[in-house]
Amino acid sequence: MENIYRPYFDPDFDTLIERIHPPQVCVDNDTCEDCTLVKVDSKNRHGILLEMVQVLTDLDLIISKSYISSDGGWFMDVFHVTDQLGNKLTDESLILHIQQALCPARSGGIQKQAQSCIERSIRPRHVSTNQTTLEITGIDRPGLLSEVAAVLAQLHCHVTSAVAWTHNTRAACIIYVEDEANGGPITDPKRMAEVEEQLESVVEAHHYDGERRRVSVTAPAATRTHTERRLHQLMSADKDCETCSSSCGDGEIQVSIENCKEKGYSMVNVRSRDRPKLLFDTVCTLTDMQYVVFHAAVRSKGSGAFQEYYIRHMDGCILDTESERSRVTQCLIAAIERRVSHGLRLDVCTRNRLGLLSDITRVFRENSLTIKSAEIRTRGERAIGSFYVTDASGNEVDPNTVELVKKQIGGTALAVTKSPAWVPLSSPPSTQRSPSDAIERPRFSLGSLLWSQFERLSGNLGLISS
Repeated sequence: MENIYRPYFDPDFDTLIERIHPPQVCVDNDTCEDCTLVKVDSKNRHGILLEMVQVLTDLDLIISKSYISSDGGWFMDVFHVTDQLGNKLTDESLILHIQQALCPARSGGIQKQAQSCIERSIRPRHVSTNQTTLEITGIDRPGLLSEVAAVLAQLHCHVTSAVAWTHNTRAACIIYVEDEANGGPITDPKRMAEVEEQLESVVEAHHYDGERRRVSVTAPAATRTHTERRLHQLMSADKDCETCSSSCGDGEIQVSIENCKEKGYSMVNVRSRDRPKLLFDTVCTLTDMQYVVFHAAVRSKGSGAFQEYYIRHMDGCILDTESERSRVTQCLIAAIERRVSHGLRLDVCTRNRLGLLSDITRVFRENSLTIKSAEIRTRGERAIGSFYVTDASGNEVDPNTVELVKKQIGGTALAVTKSPAWVPLSSPPSTQRSPSDAIERPRFSLGSLLWSQFERLSGNLGLISS
């Protein structure tokens, strides 16, 4: 019998570099007067940049600048961040959480008291591993979310959180539910099949034969994709980017791609209006398209955001063909547009109960309002959500209708403001900018601020009874 010899690979070899040079995270409040610097040095791997940006955006932090370099197998990044009000990060529990999240090995060195403080004050909002997940994509038609929520209430499925986006006549939503009977996830295959069948019937009723649609019900999993990243994936798979062009509308979003063959990179420049989570949406798209960011510079100035990336495909190739460059351009524009707010934002804080999402969306439907995007989450006995709505024609909502909706929803319903017009970044030469425009900070989301404050209060003071 012939002996076969194979080379031996030490299983600990892959982690050798990290053990010799462990990742380092520095939160610096001294260097800059108006922001906190978060500096990260770590071994490079695919997707690490997205993980870093995801941690910061999930905390509702504003990233005004970022410098990224990941050549030579090592990742170095500097983020300029503030809180929603433009202040530096001074909360020690928040700083410890950032250090732990960006460098998991650091958690072993944090005292138990500090660790419990972190877990109590800051909890993950966009990943759920202990609820049943519903994913729906299809044509954006009025009343779809309302009917879906009504069916879930009839099936005694309690919605613990939900996020819905609409873009280019397409809609996608992810809903996390629990079984009302046992207060836990739905794991029985027959019951899951029943829920999926009922939802499929509702979605099918809103579509003509041959139109794309998808309904999926999955049991809890040990690992799950970040909710907003998954929404990008669902809408991309639903081909919502097909009508996007390299210079959209009046020039709100501009994407250009050039090849630097002597350096072996493709240079991607993105120019758009600034908004929260813009960096996450861009990096998420490049990562899911299997591109590697080797160098990048991101900055915001006034209301504008400027992003420059030096990328290659994971196979080492640059964007050689026009079709590939066009596809990347379309996907980036779509990723930026999906989260652009349209209509009136209505923030709701009320008592958590079975059928709450159904009740709220029914009020919108009965008042001829169309939901452009929605997010609702629950914590114990409280629920808080943000809804962007327009009238049936896509126009502004009548103020009298707003007051009527607020009364019918009950709880604390706060009509915030109409979303600002999406205007071109380049002004005509004759237009003079005021001094206040020159120092304009990125807009913050009042809904995110309310949610973050609610989480902090509920973590430290316990649940607030209605």
